[in-house]
Amino acid sequence: MRDGPPTPAQLIGDIAAARATTVADYMAAANSHYYATRDPLGAAGDFTTAPEISQMFGEMIGVWIADLWARAGSPAFRYVELGPGRGTLAADALRAMVRFQCVPQKIHFVETSPTLRAAQLARVPAAIHHDDIDDLPDDGAAIIVANEFFDALPVHQYVRTSDGWRERMVERQGARLVPVPGEAPADDLVPAALRNAAEGSIVETAPVSAAIMQRCAFRLARQGGAMLVIDYGYSGPAAGDTLQAVKAHRFADPFADLGEVDLTTHVDFTALADAARSAGAAASLVATQGDWLQRLGIDARLQSLAAAAADRAEELQGQRDRLVAADAMGELFKVMAITAPGWPIPAGFTGDSP
Repeated sequence: MRDGPPTPAQLIGDIAAARATTVADYMAAANSHYYATRDPLGAAGDFTTAPEISQMFGEMIGVWIADLWARAGSPAFRYVELGPGRGTLAADALRAMVRFQCVPQKIHFVETSPTLRAAQLARVPAAIHHDDIDDLPDDGAAIIVANEFFDALPVHQYVRTSDGWRERMVERQGARLVPVPGEAPADDLVPAALRNAAEGSIVETAPVSAAIMQRCAFRLARQGGAMLVIDYGYSGPAAGDTLQAVKAHRFADPFADLGEVDLTTHVDFTALADAARSAGAAASLVATQGDWLQRLGIDARLQSLAAAAADRAEELQGQRDRLVAADAMGELFKVMAITAPGWPIPAGFTGDSP
């Protein structure tokens, strides 16, 4: 038996021998290799995340945490981040939190990539690393941040054929890997609201994401605290193929260069909220990243930074616009908060659902 997901070469061999694998298993194996073998961020990498665009992003998250912590009675808590990239977000958030005397007892990162762990420790030397959420301490409140974490987790895809719904599989045809419908009926695995979608429609489900959210929410319900989720996504249920690959800051074929491209899908925030509520936590309504950052005061922070460095005013304005503008990240990226029973409604959301 193998210890962990197969390597890309092993997976290709498995596909050739066994005919096909699910899109979920394909995505899990590909991303496991991809993230374990490189730092994918920045100009020299494949993509850039919001914390790498501007310090203002992490600072606004730090302000959000400090405000929530103060209104919760200033309890002792741990800062937890899932998939913290290079540690840039945490470094910026923690710096902003200290200005409000909001200092976590410990800093915990859930990260499996040796390359990224090294980068994180360079920025946040006090961080304690964990391979899995279940390894986190369970004896106190936690504030969990998950920025562009859920989009890289595996999804199952189902396609409506003339014979009904089938799970989408990946098989080898000659030298290429291609998606094909499976043979077994899968109608019961498609959300009821989408089962009458037109032939050719694709529906995605993310049981791994739901399970991780539920485990986090169980912790919050028992221990106290909150979770902030930021990702590109939508409020489901909805049909559509959102699987995409990025390499060198350009879209690529998700079924080529196995393990050498970043594979992601859009996140169903409704499914995450349902998973959190099933575990006894509260979920806010979903806000767009642009609206959320503006409510927290990113424009005031921009003015402060520009006043202190007038020669960078145009650069800083461009960073702000990239995070907030509707035609950049402002509309595509969504934000949702999960809170423990008894914790206050977090800042930045309107019409929140306790």
